[in-house]
Amino acid sequence: MAAGRFNDLDYEGFRKLAVEKDLSRFERIGFPNCYRDGHETAIFADIRTKLPKLGGKGAVVLDIGPGCSDLPHMLMAHCTAHNHRLVLADSAEMLALLPEDPHRRGVDKIAGRFPDSAHQIRAAFGPADVILCYSVIQYAVAEGILDGFIDTALGLLADGGEMLIGDIPNVSMRKRFFASPAGRAFHHAYGGDNDIPVAGLDDSEEGKVNDRVVLELLARARAAGAHAFVLPQADGLPMANRREDILIRRP
Repeated sequence: MAAGRFNDLDYEGFRKLAVEKDLSRFERIGFPNCYRDGHETAIFADIRTKLPKLGGKGAVVLDIGPGCSDLPHMLMAHCTAHNHRLVLADSAEMLALLPEDPHRRGVDKIAGRFPDSAHQIRAAFGPADVILCYSVIQYAVAEGILDGFIDTALGLLADGGEMLIGDIPNVSMRKRFFASPAGRAFHHAYGGDNDIPVAGLDDSEEGKVNDRVVLELLARARAAGAHAFVLPQADGLPMANRREDILIRRP
């Protein structure tokens, strides 16, 4: 499947991918297979390192936009083993691709577009001790709902809770990388040509995450009474040279 098929996706676009035939579990969440296949065990290990409350017992865990790749399966197994209550919030079409919890051992699905579904989540489960939002926030930016998305997620985060906004494709970071010798070598190795990518370090791209968006998100979380930090992805993850994470903690 051509990588261009994954451009300009939004909530409705992912609903359509979820029911398209002949797509892999990675393509259904907007990635070419090579970006995720064989990498998600390492991705999940990085997530667990940044969310230490996942290693405890009996937490309420909310995954906003889990998709249907291997990651939500890993999270489901982990949360069951640790006696966490896991809430998966995504479209009905995407959630249908994840297994049901026949024994009601603590995995629940909330269908609907976040943040519209937040009231249902709070009414049913109360505040969350852990919130994971992985490879999702860029679509809130593209749809122009970032502020409401973040404010609503922060409103669901319990005192002492932690939220990871992970796998953020920061175009400023990407441009800095490709302007460097390491980035040019990477492009040559994977692009198969000698053309140097046009970095355009001062250019912004409408509807994309850049440094300004990242810093404004940090400031917004801090103004709401939370600590917020930008973290690098673990070395070896497939897009660690051009993606980063934001960790938010309530005191």
